[in-house]
Amino acid sequence: MSSTSKQPQSAPDAPRRSLSARVRPVAASGTVWYLRLIALLNLLAVVAEPFRATVRHHSEGQFFTPYLMTAGLATAVLSLFLAVAMRRRKRAAWIFNFGLGGLTFLLYLLALAVPGQDHYDRHPFNYFSTVLTGLFMLCLVVGRKEFTSKGDRSNPRMAVATFLGGLLVGGLIGELLVDANNTLSGSGFGDRFRYAVFRMITVSPSDRVLDVINVPSWVNAFINAMGAVLFLLVLYVAFRSPRGKELLTPEDEAKLRELLDRQGERDSLGYFATRRDKAVIFSPTGKAAVTYRVVGGVSLASGDPIGDPEAWPGAIELWLAEAREHAWAPAVTGASEEAGVIYARHGLDALELGDEAIVELDEFSLDGRAMRVVRQAYNRVKRAGYTVRIRRHEEIPECEMVELLDAADHWRDGQTERGFSMALGRLGDPADGRCVMLECHDGEGRLRALLSFVPWGEKGLSLDLMRRDRESENGLVEFMVIELLEQGGREVGLERVSLNFAMFRSVFERGSKLGAGPVLRLWRGVLGFFSRWWQIESLYRANAKYRPIWEPRYLLFEKSSELPRIGIANARAEGFITAPSLPSLFRRRHRRPPVSTGPKAPTAEGGGPG
Repeated sequence: MSSTSKQPQSAPDAPRRSLSARVRPVAASGTVWYLRLIALLNLLAVVAEPFRATVRHHSEGQFFTPYLMTAGLATAVLSLFLAVAMRRRKRAAWIFNFGLGGLTFLLYLLALAVPGQDHYDRHPFNYFSTVLTGLFMLCLVVGRKEFTSKGDRSNPRMAVATFLGGLLVGGLIGELLVDANNTLSGSGFGDRFRYAVFRMITVSPSDRVLDVINVPSWVNAFINAMGAVLFLLVLYVAFRSPRGKELLTPEDEAKLRELLDRQGERDSLGYFATRRDKAVIFSPTGKAAVTYRVVGGVSLASGDPIGDPEAWPGAIELWLAEAREHAWAPAVTGASEEAGVIYARHGLDALELGDEAIVELDEFSLDGRAMRVVRQAYNRVKRAGYTVRIRRHEEIPECEMVELLDAADHWRDGQTERGFSMALGRLGDPADGRCVMLECHDGEGRLRALLSFVPWGEKGLSLDLMRRDRESENGLVEFMVIELLEQGGREVGLERVSLNFAMFRSVFERGSKLGAGPVLRLWRGVLGFFSRWWQIESLYRANAKYRPIWEPRYLLFEKSSELPRIGIANARAEGFITAPSLPSLFRRRHRRPPVSTGPKAPTAEGGGPG
């Protein structure tokens, strides 16, 4: 009886809840479009003198303009920053607008409420400004629950510190410039410092120092530019998203390894989820997980979710909820088609990123005309006396692993380790005993190249690291891969191997064929140009010679407008773009952390082909 008595009361509430759920996003979007419009009008007023004069006329005397309309470049930048932050539903931006906008709206109401001859209430434009500001405040109040994205708690402190530190540094630099270029005498350090600070804050000097300071216009312009940069830095620090400091814990890694033991056959990139610079979110049942790293405000996951596909939606929903809570842009790099379909059901769009080269051992053969070039290179290296040794990492003695790590360090191309979605980043770690190492020696017994593979289920391997001596025989890597394909089944029970990822593989393949359109040919030419610096076309050519099965991999994203941001974050994660940092200048290239259990073994940070 109690259940039937409650049903009539809850029925009328449903339409009201659904109506508010529809109105809130519209109101929140209204605040964003208002700020965009104000930013555009302010920018227009900066470049158009007649419009600027009109706005300034309505901002002086007995007139006032709508919220944030000042005909200034600084206000245009502020409005644009606030629009971006509000579009990402940041709570801090809502609080800022509600405080400043609410104070502005109250002042307008008080000004209109005070009667007087030729006073504020005598000018119709003031009512327009008040109504427009009031509508903005109404949208803020109605859409309040939409702004749930958390900022970093340290943002207010960092913003204040950035402002004060920037004023100090800018004031000192400005003082030096003023001292070197001042045409008047009688100014002291305090006068010059005050002049620079006022120039940075108000774009005009203090009246007290005009009699003793006169500098060229370029000095004033430089100081003003420092003020603009400081303003942008303060805005960025004040509204930046949390950086995501959570990394993989030993307990998380143990759970991931359990999921890989049960479901590791599904994804060749699954083992790379155990990278310790990632964070992990498990589904409510614990049967699936999404691993990711936060880079530049992007929550970047890689590969497919780990575990049972039936539990993938639970992990994906929690990952997306966390991203939205912190205003991170969700993205996935290197997802398979199966995972892409499930991610698409949760609102993500897909863009084909390239193809993964997979070789089945029972289908591989060196026979035939198509393999003639590869066969000749293989035979040439073999006749030169090169040999390959295949072992699990756990079978390599500690003293030999030390030599292998030193060789990997010596052969690395450049200072930066590359790899995120298809690199492990810890060569020689005791926890990775099931990984497979290929060691290539020349006819005199000297080590010339290394290949390391991570497990892909029980009978598969996925390429992790590739290093070789630059002075060794050409075709050495191809020789090692073919040796693995021919001996792997006998040595380590191998059935399939995942080789390098070929980015934009279909463009190179279709663009070179007869009948390719002009757009495809142009796109192929652009990629070929960038291949001079990054291994794009060369990776495709290197993989294609084994006649592999091409498995497409996708980049998944929520909003197309976030693609540039996601692309930069992906490039940073993979090591193609390195943000400079002072500590990195003094950091060791490889670390060998102590191991709490089992025999101590050296480790090296290594990732991907290099």
